[in-house]
Amino acid sequence: MTLRDRLRYLIRALSLTDPKAWDRSLWNLIGSQSLSGENVTEETALTYSAFWSAVTLISGTIRALPLHLMQKKEDKRRMADDRRMYFLMHDKWNKYMTAEIGRETMMMHILTWGNGYAEQVRNPLGDIVELWPIPPNRVTPEMKNGELIYLIRMDQGPPIYLSREKVLHIPGPSPDGFLGYSIVALARKSIGLGMAMETFGSLYFGQGTHPSAVVTHPHQVKDVKAMRSAISEVYSGLGKSHQLMLLEDGMKIEKVGIPPEDSQFLESRQFQIPEIARWFNLPPHKLKDLTRSSFSNIESEQISFVTDSILPWLVRLESNYNMQLLTDGDRGLYGQGRLYFKHNIDGLLRADVAARASFYTAMLDRGVYSINEVREKEDMDPIEGGDVHMVQQNMTTLENIGEELDQLGRRLLPLKPKEKTQKEEEEEMMMRAGNLRRITR
Repeated sequence: MTLRDRLRYLIRALSLTDPKAWDRSLWNLIGSQSLSGENVTEETALTYSAFWSAVTLISGTIRALPLHLMQKKEDKRRMADDRRMYFLMHDKWNKYMTAEIGRETMMMHILTWGNGYAEQVRNPLGDIVELWPIPPNRVTPEMKNGELIYLIRMDQGPPIYLSREKVLHIPGPSPDGFLGYSIVALARKSIGLGMAMETFGSLYFGQGTHPSAVVTHPHQVKDVKAMRSAISEVYSGLGKSHQLMLLEDGMKIEKVGIPPEDSQFLESRQFQIPEIARWFNLPPHKLKDLTRSSFSNIESEQISFVTDSILPWLVRLESNYNMQLLTDGDRGLYGQGRLYFKHNIDGLLRADVAARASFYTAMLDRGVYSINEVREKEDMDPIEGGDVHMVQQNMTTLENIGEELDQLGRRLLPLKPKEKTQKEEEEEMMMRAGNLRRITR
């Protein structure tokens, strides 16, 4: 039986009076069940701690990074904070949602469903004034008459069609460039295995899968239910661990520990954390797995997190913002300067005081930042004379090194002796002869 036939059979098996027929979360049970038996969907996967940590880590990091609308004209760049689009993406998506929360929500949708959607609300002049996130499970992109449109299913009433110009759509890694892969669908086996281990561990200790003790009786027990109730009243966990237990008719009690082979269950659970980290291209220590981390490699792993995990997502977001939120004029096609979005990755140094101080020192010594620019980044008032860019005095260019050495050598070389005239030589010889006669007397 094919999957389509199984779905048709399931639909026919549910009557209109059955509550399951109206529960959307149960409609995709067949397609979402992993080989481990766990139902792995975009919602249930978030209940797995490693998956939740990976999704919130990436989306929360991107949310914490400042997003600026920059303007480049000729060889000058400035922050275009006087534009409506800057306020929209930096401060406020809509009247209920800050820009940070909106960008975080969209990033979580991309990491779970593979696509992030937001409706673009425009004023009569065509300017985007609000953005509203749309749950990806309600959206279906369709191509009609050569135009890309988005079908949005509503809880009540007919579906709504939005044109490409009214939807901000950011796909994740995609096979066709239009619709991104769902990481949950690709990693269903790995996530399902981790969820199954959590379920097994809960049952192992919570519902008697692993008994704590075994009671044996030398004869046949007539009333098993009564005996089990009597024993459980006394021996039933830590709260009654010091009560006196009375065993009759030669009964014996034997405590049961965890077999050595069952202890590998903990190692298997630990292995699933790096498995989820691989799906998201994260260093394992970012998911709180410190088994292979040390003080010597934690710094390099942090750099790897920025360059390998976060930076590719930032480039993907910025390119889609530029293409979908800016007009041709904004992108510089008419020679009026170019606008573009850029995340300030320096925000990752915000919690590291030592790294931030070292960075500022290097930028000041090379003349990249002025003192007031550093103070501005630290939310401090400017000071008088702090707009001057300074460099180290002993720094020079490679071309000037040879010339400076030549000048220094000419100053240090001894002067050439002056040539004497014949008269000066004769006077010097007569002086030496007179001195010699005085000495011999």
